[in-house]
Amino acid sequence: MIFYFSATGNSLWVARELAREFGGTQVSVAEALRAGRTTYRLGAAERVFLVFPVHAWGPAVLAERFIGRLTLEGYDGQEVYLVCVCGDDCGRADRLARRALARRGIALTGAFSIQMPNTYILLPGFDVDADAVAAAKLRAAPGRLGEIIRSVREGRPSAALYERGAAAWLKTYLVRPLFIRFLMGRGARFRATGACVSCGLCARVCPTGNIALADDGRPRWGDACVRCLACVHRCPARAVEYGKATERKGRYRHPGLE
Repeated sequence: MIFYFSATGNSLWVARELAREFGGTQVSVAEALRAGRTTYRLGAAERVFLVFPVHAWGPAVLAERFIGRLTLEGYDGQEVYLVCVCGDDCGRADRLARRALARRGIALTGAFSIQMPNTYILLPGFDVDADAVAAAKLRAAPGRLGEIIRSVREGRPSAALYERGAAAWLKTYLVRPLFIRFLMGRGARFRATGACVSCGLCARVCPTGNIALADDGRPRWGDACVRCLACVHRCPARAVEYGKATERKGRYRHPGLE
């Protein structure tokens, strides 16, 4: 069983590749949370994969929320793996996930990470990767995923396949709480420019249902934003901005995302 959350397609690509290799049902965490479905039954030898992007050196907020409610019926020590999708490094996202799973009576077998193109563009100094850098990461991703698959098949999860990066504790336990406290949940700074064509895609892809189209056909943001940036990156008219912070910054979606 593969649980995943993806805003721009990076984690979705990983989830699909894992499903191609190991089989199993793919479950969108965003859809599961909106449907209130967080209980699943495991087969006796079924592996579990949790595939989530790293946001502020921890699991994406929806991933953490889902793990905190997850119940695995029939769980009896089956293998459970975390695959973190990151732009550069993951901090101690593995430890946060391990502890959250333990509170649900689930033991994490191993944690891995895989670099994909950067997508965070809301703060000064943050932007998508240059085209050459993004292309290099996409070329390297299948090889890294192959190493992860071999590690799982051999039953020897390697710490070398998880990139914590420098100052991991500081990033996860100091910077991350500040990020969540001051930058999450308030959607007032998101706006649609005059380029908006009222297609409604931003509302459809929002994982929390935080976006609604007003009578004039333009999107309005509520207070349930988790800063995944699906609305920003996937707008076909490049009409979604976050104040002035995203102006003149790039946009990204995985080339395999439909």
